[in-house]
Amino acid sequence: MRGDKHGFESLSIIMTDTSPRGGPPLHTHESEEAHVVYEGAVEYVIGTKRFTAKGPYVARVPAGIPHTFVNAGTTQLKLVAVFPDSHYTFKYVGPNPLWHPKAQASP
Repeated sequence: MRGDKHGFESLSIIMTDTSPRGGPPLHTHESEEAHVVYEGAVEYVIGTKRFTAKGPYVARVPAGIPHTFVNAGTTQLKLVAVFPDSHYTFKYVGPNPLWHPKAQASP
């Protein structure tokens, strides 16, 4: 939900329900971001840090820092990303470094 499309002046939210080993490519945003993991296990890369967490967990992603995640569990990962901006940006940096070759194979 981009906030500007719903009448918010300084808020956007992304809700995810991510399958095992799924996740976005490495990317950045112009604003900081909060991830609220409320169910499941997640492996993160945020800048130079790589770590795993289990929900409930909150991760802070600073503005402009390359980051990504994958679902590190065997069930759905449920995560909400919150931006203090009504029009968040997304800049592709590269493929997700946490993806494994099997996860990238074509069907």
